[in-house]
Amino acid sequence: MKKLFVFLPILYLFTTCAPKTRQPENLPAPGFNVANSDAKAIAIADEVMQAMGGRKAWDDTGFLSWNFFDRRKLLWDKKTGICQIVWNTRPLSVIVNLNNGTGRVSIGGVEQTHPDSLSKYLDMGKKVWINDSYWLVMPFKMKDSGVTLKYLGEFNTEAGEAADLIQMTFSGVGVTPDNKYHVWVDKKTRLVTQWAYFEKFGDEKPALVNAWGGYKQYEKIMLSSERGSRGSLAPIMVSEFVPPGVIEKFW
Repeated sequence: MKKLFVFLPILYLFTTCAPKTRQPENLPAPGFNVANSDAKAIAIADEVMQAMGGRKAWDDTGFLSWNFFDRRKLLWDKKTGICQIVWNTRPLSVIVNLNNGTGRVSIGGVEQTHPDSLSKYLDMGKKVWINDSYWLVMPFKMKDSGVTLKYLGEFNTEAGEAADLIQMTFSGVGVTPDNKYHVWVDKKTRLVTQWAYFEKFGDEKPALVNAWGGYKQYEKIMLSSERGSRGSLAPIMVSEFVPPGVIEKFW
């Protein structure tokens, strides 16, 4: 017992005087276009990541599920790259390994085994995940591979909120690399409050503009569920680990 009391003051001194641990940097993904991106746009992207919970919190997130405007539900095992997509508008369910394209397909409760059917629907599933996940987690992906960021200046959202406007363009990634996005980052909160989607880089007018609202804390990260007139991505579920039995594992 005497040794305990001898060492306690030393331990207390060490823990109270130790410098605070620095937040991990929001390092760009390999292939992020640093050379052609604006330094200010990159800095704002880092502020967005921090406002959303930080890079470590995002990296530690293991599971997300959400509802894509009542059309389908997605359950994504982020760490293994397995995603289950269940359509509400048709009797279709797909489980796809996003890393290698393998998986299972069920139509009307009947598992499909024909190679052509599997190829068709597994490819569809991966494309759906690319689209639907971007609607949910785009703020965490502003420094992804193939992305170029440009700072366009200070602009108000359609709701009149002051924001910094960032342009996102793409090269050699995704299924629609010609797309362009404008992203409004709130001057105070540093959260994304609006985005505009352009089908082609050269388009002057966007195909759609949606507000980002309904921000809530989910475990260690912030997510927005409301997309203006388009609707809601709720209910959203986030956890560090995949809840048992939520996604059917068959590997």
